[in-house]
Amino acid sequence: MKNKNKNKDMLPEYNFSNGVRGKYAKRYAKGANIVVLSPDVSAVFKDSISVNEALRSLMKVASAVHKTRRTA
Repeated sequence: MKNKNKNKDMLPEYNFSNGVRGKYAKRYAKGANIVVLSPDVSAVFKDSISVNEALRSLMKVASAVHKTRRTA
């Protein structure tokens, strides 16, 4: 394969001839929230379900604290 691109950043082994433009565009447009957990956190929370449950619990506590401070 000849490197037709004159760009010096494109190495000859980069081959995008079979690439599909916009293959993941619809999925990306819907929105994807990627969160990278620190190793100590990921050791406790093994999957997204456990992370979501913990965050929902924290939201409830924060909401309760906010309501009690507001009325006090």
